[in-house]
Amino acid sequence: MSSKETEVERSEKALAEAVSRLGGAPREGQLEMVRRVSDAVETGSHLLVQAGTGTGKSLGYLVPSMVHAVDADERTVVSTATLALQRQVLTKDAPLAADAVEAVTGTRPTVALLKGWQNYVCKHRVEGGYPADDADALFSASDATTRKRVGEATTASLGEQVVRLREWAAETTTGDRDDLVPGVSDRAWAQVSVSKAECLGSSCPFHEECFPELARAAAAEADLVVTNHAMLGIAAAGNPNVLPEHDVLVVDEAHELADRVRSQGTVSLSASAVARVASTVRRDAGVIATELEAAGQTLQLALADLPDGRLADGLPPALRDALVLLDTAGRQVASDVREAAKARKGDEAGAVALARTAVGDMVDAVERMTSDSVENHRDVAWIERPRMGQEPPRLTLAPIDVAGSVADTLLADRAAVLTSATLALGGSFDSMAHALGLTLSDAPWDGIDVGTPFDYARQGILYTPTHLPKPGFGISEAALDEVLALAEASKGGMLGLFSSRRAAEDAAELLRKATDLTVYAQGEDQLPTLVEAFAADENACLVGTLSLWQGVDVPGRTCRLVVIDRIPFPRPDDPVAQARSEAVQAAGGNGFMSVSATHAALLLAQGAGRLVRRADDRGVVAVLDPRLRTARYGGFLARSMPALWPTRDRDTVLAALGRLSEAGE
Repeated sequence: MSSKETEVERSEKALAEAVSRLGGAPREGQLEMVRRVSDAVETGSHLLVQAGTGTGKSLGYLVPSMVHAVDADERTVVSTATLALQRQVLTKDAPLAADAVEAVTGTRPTVALLKGWQNYVCKHRVEGGYPADDADALFSASDATTRKRVGEATTASLGEQVVRLREWAAETTTGDRDDLVPGVSDRAWAQVSVSKAECLGSSCPFHEECFPELARAAAAEADLVVTNHAMLGIAAAGNPNVLPEHDVLVVDEAHELADRVRSQGTVSLSASAVARVASTVRRDAGVIATELEAAGQTLQLALADLPDGRLADGLPPALRDALVLLDTAGRQVASDVREAAKARKGDEAGAVALARTAVGDMVDAVERMTSDSVENHRDVAWIERPRMGQEPPRLTLAPIDVAGSVADTLLADRAAVLTSATLALGGSFDSMAHALGLTLSDAPWDGIDVGTPFDYARQGILYTPTHLPKPGFGISEAALDEVLALAEASKGGMLGLFSSRRAAEDAAELLRKATDLTVYAQGEDQLPTLVEAFAADENACLVGTLSLWQGVDVPGRTCRLVVIDRIPFPRPDDPVAQARSEAVQAAGGNGFMSVSATHAALLLAQGAGRLVRRADDRGVVAVLDPRLRTARYGGFLARSMPALWPTRDRDTVLAALGRLSEAGE
């Protein structure tokens, strides 16, 4: 190797080496990506890279990042949005890239995985260092106990799952929840994990064996660290130390970053959450929180008098008074817990840590709610009543704009590469650049589209039946008839992406009544199980809502028809979308195009992208919303989607689907 070789040249050689090990050769788009990423990491600039499905973008950023780490001794953090991509990068792409870089440079870059604290088993908790805890995610925006994970055990009792967890904890070398197969419920996992705030740190008897501490130590020494968008959200929320020092940030699936950061910055509070805090401090710290419980009841009364929806004019006086009362009571309880901690012995430290964290999180949430963040349009506030009436009404706050925090914490003083198959919305990178803080950063930024190896116009049809009525509430009979005709012509192989659960249920009911096709519907089983069953039967149908629009990767004949019932605009009553639109309008922009149309364009691009996953895939994307062709904003939306061959002719589409179905018989 010549000492005069540049990083770009070494990166090109390493890419060729990596691809040759796969039995291929670098694609032009992949090679262009390597060159541009290498230039960005070397110059400290920011780069948006749109890389279509099949480009091989993981190697496109891993190879130049690793070469740069070897040459400049600068660490890269790579973040993904989905567990599936994280696993692929960690177990397949990163080892391949490291092998290739070592072959070219003579030095092998090291790779480490870093996740949030609660993703690792806590040995001290397993050994009884903390009391059992049934309260999950007191202040999260969603109910953590309802989430399911790939491979989750659904039939075993909570006790059986905890027993298996304890056995696994004694033999695991990583403590990583995702290494436990099959998995367990969130409630079970909560019995063997703790948050960072609950961790006893150096005073823990298992500190030297602590799995999250070991993971962080490994990350602090690695050349490349693989993490997730949730960790970036925590960093952007004001906790940058959750990530190791790094000079380069790579964000894969970057189209999801802003929403993940906003989610991490969202807080909720209800009377039941306050009651759980009071119960926790009584049980774990011996503190009687009578005034806190009373303040929680006052909060419930204040919330009960208000309708669901956004508090556009700020917090009403009665609600603010209730929060001030809760703030006073919460701070007193926090002080009492600190005093109780002084009297507790070392073996009771875990229990006190749980109490301290519970009340601390509540106080932080109340402090933000009683600040001027809503009145000054930094946060949007709304009231919601959870389904089924199981919980009292709750108050939720979310940041309106996250671009500033992303720019200040994630992009500042480092090179950043943000990549996805969908970044150029309406043919421009401007929307994503604004949303992701690049326009606020001091470093220069650029956007490139390295294309795709697929010939979309030859591989797929975009069908927009303009004879259908404009969508109203629910899904129309005419649209359901179109779904049925398309599914029958295709003889299955349909992925139905619907804007509401009711629309998906109506479509599933019709297909089951009118055809003999196997129909899988979201909500009837775990989503990974449904996708697996759909992938195994090329004549089945899978229908669902937002969870299916992104991340479903079913190549081949199994998915030859993608049906989208309507343009996926945000709900008219979505408080965050409302507030963001108003902020854009106040700044002199077009709120509808900047927020609603951009949101719809991203989802349409992602949904349509489910069709062509390989070079030999063929099929139809049907958007049953005439506005895609008739509305002024339709062109913006269409330009964001894969360049499929467009038609409005029903007979042409049905005939094409018929030929596809016959070809597989």
